[in-house]
Amino acid sequence: MLQEIKNKILDSKDLIAVLENLKMKGKKIVFTNGCFDLLHKGHIDYLSKARELGDVLILGLNTDNSIKRIKGETRPIQDEDSRAFILASLVCVDYVVMFEEDTPYNLINAIKPDVLVKGADYKKEDIVGGDIVEKNGGEVTTIEFLDGYSTTNIIKKIKAE
Repeated sequence: MLQEIKNKILDSKDLIAVLENLKMKGKKIVFTNGCFDLLHKGHIDYLSKARELGDVLILGLNTDNSIKRIKGETRPIQDEDSRAFILASLVCVDYVVMFEEDTPYNLINAIKPDVLVKGADYKKEDIVGGDIVEKNGGEVTTIEFLDGYSTTNIIKKIKAE
């Protein structure tokens, strides 16, 4: 079982090769991305709903350096290998691929998913890579978050203890 989980974590080159095969089989590829620092119920709800939009869910995961640039030096709480392993263990996630940049634009351009998903806190026109997906005939969509669940809230609660 551990090897099956590890096999779901790919670099972008290997992922592209896997996706070429899946696309030839007519599979609908869904892509989402994020930090997923402290996994919580809201993440599981979001990822499960994203997976329902297609046949294969690819999760682009910000590396540790990327998160530090975006969220500051105290983040991430968990290192990238731990986060990737935890996410790959989820039944709703088919593959995890890390990206070093601040946004997954180049990764989305390489993958060219059929569906690009982000949380409903984003406007569709502001979703990074949406232009690529729509240009290739794909769909850009958002998913509502569960109220009350966020990594920031968990960190605040821990600090208050």
